Amino acid sequence: MSVFDGLKFRRVYSPIHNLDPRIKFIYVCAIFTTAIIFLELIPLMILFLMQVPFVILAGVKREWLRSMRGATFLAAVIFLTNFIFSFISAGYIVTAFNLEHAVAMTLRFIVLVESFSVFFLTTSPDHLGLALEQTHIPYEFCFAFTTAVRFVPVLAEEAQTIMDAQKARGLELERGNFLKRIRNYIPILIPLIVSAIRRSLELAEAMESRAWGATESRTNLYVLKMHRGDLVLIVITVGILALAIYVRLFLGIPSMNDILGRFFEPQYF
Repeated sequence: MSVFDGLKFRRVYSPIHNLDPRIKFIYVCAIFTTAIIFLELIPLMILFLMQVPFVILAGVKREWLRSMRGATFLAAVIFLTNFIFSFISAGYIVTAFNLEHAVAMTLRFIVLVESFSVFFLTTSPDHLGLALEQTHIPYEFCFAFTTAVRFVPVLAEEAQTIMDAQKARGLELERGNFLKRIRNYIPILIPLIVSAIRRSLELAEAMESRAWGATESRTNLYVLKMHRGDLVLIVITVGILALAIYVRLFLGIPSMNDILGRFFEPQYF
């Protein structure tokens, strides 16, 4: 459940936390687009390293590392799936190209998780909802989205609590074959679903007691404004997109196999 720690906001004063959520979301979308258009390992490695300064400036290294650790299982599944299909399509032969392709697909997933983790770790749900409202998205959709963002880490933490309680009662989740392990999670899912339904009913009663939706013209105490740091991030975002498109269209990106082959090719005298 540690992967969901990357969706839980950490209230820390940092230059990244103070950025406009709209600009940060545009930056994340730019990283997402750049990661999608490249299939080579080198640009994906550069995209991964580009997020590290944001993590350091935001002061969320521990939470970010936990979310990365939680994503290792899905990353392993992506690697094995791509490697097995490449192995079969190559005639049951392991090649350096197939291995690099599987690593690149895995790194693409890690880059996406990394960028969205930084976004949610440094963006308050209140500011996120306010940003959606100021972009003229209906308030009902804004409320539903921000509520989901708030409750996903809460439900993940509650699921971990239920798992610990069931293990203390003698439930062994890691024993047996695959189907047996799935059946072992039934005592986890049923209390979690009941708890989620109870939370939704409590939220509905709270909304009704506060006359939610009684007026269409809503006002907000705060208004998001762009500052100098937001303009800097806009310039960085546009630069990343422009450079990525130029490299994709006009430059050839060598593979790691080609680069290593140039360094380790035999020398004849």
